[in-house]
Amino acid sequence: GVAEAAVVARPGPDGALRLVGYAVPAAGGALDEAALRRALAETLPEALCPARILALPALPLSPNGKLDTRRLPEPDWAGPDRRRPRTAREAAVAQAFAQVLGLDAVGIDDSFFDLGGHSLLATRLVSRLRAALGAELPLRAVFEAPTVSALSGWIAAAGDDAAGRAGPTRTPLVARPRPDVVPLSPAQTRMWLLSRIDGAHPYTIPIALRLAGALDADALRAALADVVARHESLRTRVVEIDGAPAQHVLPPDAARPALDVRAADPASWPDALSAAARAPFDLAVDLPIRARLYRFGPDAHGLLLLIHHAAADGWSLTPLMRDLAAAYAARLRGAAPDRPALPVQYADYTLWQRDRLGDEAAPDSLIAREIGYWRAQLAGLPEGLALPTDRPRPATASHRGRRVPLALGPDLHRALADLARRERASLFMVLQAGLSALLTRLGAGEDIPLGSPIAGRTDEALDGLVGCFVNTLVLRTDTSGDPSGRDLVGRARAVALEAYAHQDVSFERLVEVLNPPRSLARHPLFQVMLALQDGVPATFALAGLRAVPDSVGAGAARFDLAFDLVERRESDGTEAGVVGHLEYATDLFDEASATRLAHRFARLLAALAAAPDRPIGDLDLFEAGERRQVLTDWNATARAVPYGTLPALVATQAARAPEAVAVVAGSEVLRYAGLEARANRIAHALIARGIGPENIVAVALPRGPDLVAALLGVLKAGAAYLPLDPGYPAARLALMLADARPSCLVTVDGVPRPDGLPALVLGSPEGSAALATASAQAPTDRDRTSPLVPAHPAYVIYTSGSTGRPKGVVVSHASLTNLLHALVDRLGVTPADRLLAVTTVGFDIAGLELFGPLVRGARVVLAERDDVLDPGRLGQLIGAAGITLMQATPTLWRGLVETEALHGVRVLVGGEALPPDLAGALSARAARVTNLYGPTETTIWSTAADIDPGEEAVPIGAPLWNTQAYVLDDGLRPVPPGTVGELYLAGAGVARGYLGRPGLTAERFVACPFGPPGARMYRTGDRVRWRSDGHLDYLGRADHQVKVRGVRIEPGEVEAALVARPGIAQAVVTARQGRPGETRLVGYVVPSPGAALDPEDLRRALTATLPDALVPASIVTLDALPLTPNGKVDRAALPEPEPAADLAADPPRTETERRLAAVWAEVLGLPSVGRGDNFFAKGGHSLLVARVVARLNEAHAIALPLRAVFEARTLADLAVAIDSRNADGVDADIDAMSDLLDALEHAE
Repeated sequence: GVAEAAVVARPGPDGALRLVGYAVPAAGGALDEAALRRALAETLPEALCPARILALPALPLSPNGKLDTRRLPEPDWAGPDRRRPRTAREAAVAQAFAQVLGLDAVGIDDSFFDLGGHSLLATRLVSRLRAALGAELPLRAVFEAPTVSALSGWIAAAGDDAAGRAGPTRTPLVARPRPDVVPLSPAQTRMWLLSRIDGAHPYTIPIALRLAGALDADALRAALADVVARHESLRTRVVEIDGAPAQHVLPPDAARPALDVRAADPASWPDALSAAARAPFDLAVDLPIRARLYRFGPDAHGLLLLIHHAAADGWSLTPLMRDLAAAYAARLRGAAPDRPALPVQYADYTLWQRDRLGDEAAPDSLIAREIGYWRAQLAGLPEGLALPTDRPRPATASHRGRRVPLALGPDLHRALADLARRERASLFMVLQAGLSALLTRLGAGEDIPLGSPIAGRTDEALDGLVGCFVNTLVLRTDTSGDPSGRDLVGRARAVALEAYAHQDVSFERLVEVLNPPRSLARHPLFQVMLALQDGVPATFALAGLRAVPDSVGAGAARFDLAFDLVERRESDGTEAGVVGHLEYATDLFDEASATRLAHRFARLLAALAAAPDRPIGDLDLFEAGERRQVLTDWNATARAVPYGTLPALVATQAARAPEAVAVVAGSEVLRYAGLEARANRIAHALIARGIGPENIVAVALPRGPDLVAALLGVLKAGAAYLPLDPGYPAARLALMLADARPSCLVTVDGVPRPDGLPALVLGSPEGSAALATASAQAPTDRDRTSPLVPAHPAYVIYTSGSTGRPKGVVVSHASLTNLLHALVDRLGVTPADRLLAVTTVGFDIAGLELFGPLVRGARVVLAERDDVLDPGRLGQLIGAAGITLMQATPTLWRGLVETEALHGVRVLVGGEALPPDLAGALSARAARVTNLYGPTETTIWSTAADIDPGEEAVPIGAPLWNTQAYVLDDGLRPVPPGTVGELYLAGAGVARGYLGRPGLTAERFVACPFGPPGARMYRTGDRVRWRSDGHLDYLGRADHQVKVRGVRIEPGEVEAALVARPGIAQAVVTARQGRPGETRLVGYVVPSPGAALDPEDLRRALTATLPDALVPASIVTLDALPLTPNGKVDRAALPEPEPAADLAADPPRTETERRLAAVWAEVLGLPSVGRGDNFFAKGGHSLLVARVVARLNEAHAIALPLRAVFEARTLADLAVAIDSRNADGVDADIDAMSDLLDALEHAE
């Protein structure tokens, strides 16, 4: 029936674009818009179905015959052609839509969400339909069938299959007779527990209003009393009856709140608010509401209302302020407010909720079904998210926090709302998807649990009630597979709808049932909260007054991060922006980092809305200029390096000062002229054997002047040297020789050499004769087998391979000379310097020690192996030889740092991560400390940082000359500053590749998309992040990272905590597999001289500084750490720990342990408890902790803070804590509640 048609996008009534169809009926036909839209809905996705279809006699055309869209008429969105309800059910649904949305009328084709609906209003719609039709709808139904027509059809189908689609109708919530004792709701129970522990903590909702206009304080005081009288929750105390908490509702006359009026300065009001908000409540004595009026002037005031969380939640503010406004207006008229009585009170809700949930022991009960869902949904949940923190997580969270603003403008708000409507989702679901994507992009992984408050007002009788109904849901979003934004919104929608359908089990109970490992360091189940409140007014109306909300700084943070947002709308319902703040824990984040995080969230949401079909990994997170910063500005390292090779640089110094000392080894001294002549003779002898560029010559010589001369001689011949330390294991030397297939070996008698390999044996008759006849002049290209150019290999160094087979890295002359020029310039090396070379020649960093001084005419002092192994002897050598420069690994520096030898020495540290404590100790003693970083594959060192005393985190610095550092994600995309990624290195230092391993070379040396054509970059496997100053933080090897109970752990953090303990000289931490599927940390420590260590005491001490998951399960004491020949810790050689005794089966030994065991067994209902038992693993939870503390005090006069039970891993640990408190005379007063919020594992 349609001859022609056109579809265009037009702004709808809310400003969002809608599809509008224009159709020309076939000859003699008529167009039925509703029928046509229904037909299209059968074949097209909802997003492609026009919102309106208009009939036209003909489509308007331009002069050239094309459609003239400008002449198409605008649709009448609220026109008379809106389809009216056809059945009684559709009429009831349409009326419910209109009532909930505040509209005059709704057509049967109107979508709930197109008209401004959201999740909370959808909950109210379900309640309204329950009351009107007796239909029990899941919230999902509103999202799946958002129009009046579709939802009416859903209800009709549910009536035919109630059990399968909607479930039984719930018992209505009505006022009911009260028993003698009204129990607390789960939320009130939590508040009672908190107040029992520390009544000094104000867990309140502060409402601050600036009031402009003539105010009547007496009328306001009376109005407050009216509101308290109307809402029982505001006049409920919590009392104990037979040891259990219960509600005690005061009569209105006994519950008139005071209005404290005082003069104040507007400028100091924020500080006054913060101070007042910290005032404590005693739930057993005080009303849970307080009011204070600040008088700024005759017509200017500030009102502060403080409501304890036991009495209200965030969604209570609307009915509270509505009732306060009505009461104030009435009292101004001299009358009492005349409002209908509330249908129910909070106590009615408490009893109704308890009956509705049923008994957990009954498998068919609502509570049992919901707990079953959550057990499955949260199985295997990571214990903690790896957030991009500025500092390591402390053992106990302080809960200090701050806020930074977060705002989404109206245009972005509208775009996100449009995306939500197209995907049949809510705005919150889009935000949930966006935040999950952001955290994944910032390195938190692909399993993202978010906490989210849900209003909990599942019955319309609760809409106007003040009370604490809010619950917290755990929304676990899977971001794996790099989904598109649209797909991720779909995943978030599915997760949220399932969570909404199982929202009745309280978060408190969920924690008790799931029993995650208790930690004072982090919130259980989730550490990031996302909250979106809808419809909270920007201003409140009080008769004759303009009331504007003001923020109250509480200085607290219940979570690591909390995104707290409010959706704003214009009077016509159009989107006006989303405003709010990001609350962050100052234990973990700096303000600048939190601000960047808020900006990145907004930026990602904008990218998601603009391109929902792009993979989330491609969404742009960079702020203006940041991409240029990380790719270009911080990599602006171009420096001109003279064209040439290392031998030419050394020859220049020999010509300048031939009699200057070049190399010293014990009593042997070789001057520059002698070094040059010796190296030239070796070069000519090799050339005579046919050795030249692209050949490899192995060098296996003792540490002495001839070693340096031989290496230079190989380079002068044009070949690449393969350094072999004669002290290496014979098997490893044989592997390297077999893999490299050198053309010749330079060695001395007494060093084993393979059969068939030609050798130049220095000191032998043949070798001496060959050198005696060789020229002492520097060889030229005319002498060599072919011309030598900087691109030719200079050396081959073998590194460990993951398969056990070492890899030979081929490094060119150009790479080596670039590195040497960069570092001698940075370090200011002059001919007066003396560098102590301590590194085995088989480790690539020896190249800097041997050649760096020589290119500047300085002196190389070779240390014997025995000197290197003895810190005392090495310190004496530093002083005796007048050393000014020395390079070593942190392991070696650890032994030297306490000596007096470092004064005046410029210290170079590299090869392993530099712990902050060692960096500080070196900085305090040495003239200068430079931290160096670089893999063998990028020529010795690639970045450098000068270390300042007192640095909390030691950076690896910025790229050296002609080097580029790129921090990339798994898709080779650059990540913003502060975001963890993998380090890729490009530029002049990149090696040619792995000798004879083209496949492995292609895997690790990849094309660089950020450089010129043909540029390559090396994938380091190291986790780093950019600092704001363009330096890099090293966060560990990706392959050393371990997960314990789902927590991603960097062993270096634990190692730093170990070496900070008295009596520990060195430490290393690694992961071992215990029982199948169980990963545990094992610490290995070397005591300081004369120190005695008790591993269990050490473990207990670590619990004071490290989160529980980071405390090693075992600590092994060693005489020395096993080292590789390069001086690094040989992790593969660390011994397996002895099997731990089963402390859980070990009966109590001390009197304190026996008393504790008796109380634990009594409270937990167990026959016995062992020394190694964990209270929570045996079924304990927060409420039972309070009973344990109370029973210990009653039965044994043991006063214990609640926190001690959470800090103790076992009964034996808790007994030690009790004995220590008694011995030290520690006062047993309970610490501040802010330190216990996470320990109690409960949230709003």
